[in-house]
Amino acid sequence: MAQNIYDTPAFFAGYSRLNRSVHGLDGAPEWPAIRAMLPDIQGRRVVDLGCGFGWFARWARSEGAAQVLGLDLSENMLARAKADTDDPAIRYAIADLETLELPDGAFDLAYSSLTFHYIVDFDRLTRMVFKSLAQGTWFVFTIEHPIYMASTQPGWLTRDDGQKIWPVDHYAVEGARTTDWLAPGVVKQHRTLGTTLNTLIKAGFAIRHVEEWHPTQAQIEQSPALAEEMERPMMLLVAAQR
Repeated sequence: MAQNIYDTPAFFAGYSRLNRSVHGLDGAPEWPAIRAMLPDIQGRRVVDLGCGFGWFARWARSEGAAQVLGLDLSENMLARAKADTDDPAIRYAIADLETLELPDGAFDLAYSSLTFHYIVDFDRLTRMVFKSLAQGTWFVFTIEHPIYMASTQPGWLTRDDGQKIWPVDHYAVEGARTTDWLAPGVVKQHRTLGTTLNTLIKAGFAIRHVEEWHPTQAQIEQSPALAEEMERPMMLLVAAQR
């Protein structure tokens, strides 16, 4: 079973205060880049893997999706999603993505935001998603960038000459990485960029777009703290087609 850190009170409280938790998709600086990668949503059957508060599910319906299934392991997240959703075409359900099975060909778009870096068996999940999609349809997801995950500590190191560098620790060593983010003992699964993309290819997907996300100059001018994201990629955005 995947780690259910989002139902830990301290973690959930901290997560609920994040800008993206308060303002939804508009509070996620990477959202414009994700939106540009998405296919036409009109009439699509959508599954949101790790749906959280349901922001994407509701957006997909506003764009004309025929139906949306939002899946998450966290009861806290789903309770909030259900409370904020009044749409019979959106259904939410508890699901462990480590063991999830979906019907073959049941969806036209599989989407996930910042969830898969918690998954141990990404290979199994990817093969299952491939089978659940109709021919020619799309799989779009974001994860924490493996360069960011492979940092030795959450912050910069300063060299003797005063230059700041982002510390990367044993990038080629894949597996569990434990960090303190919002709460102690958060376990994430590190995979190299190559492993992530090759797992998709092995499952049968065609890679259509890969973006090592960084903010635009306009975003930095509006939110100067985002300038740090120009120094190393924090998020990886991937669009693949069945």
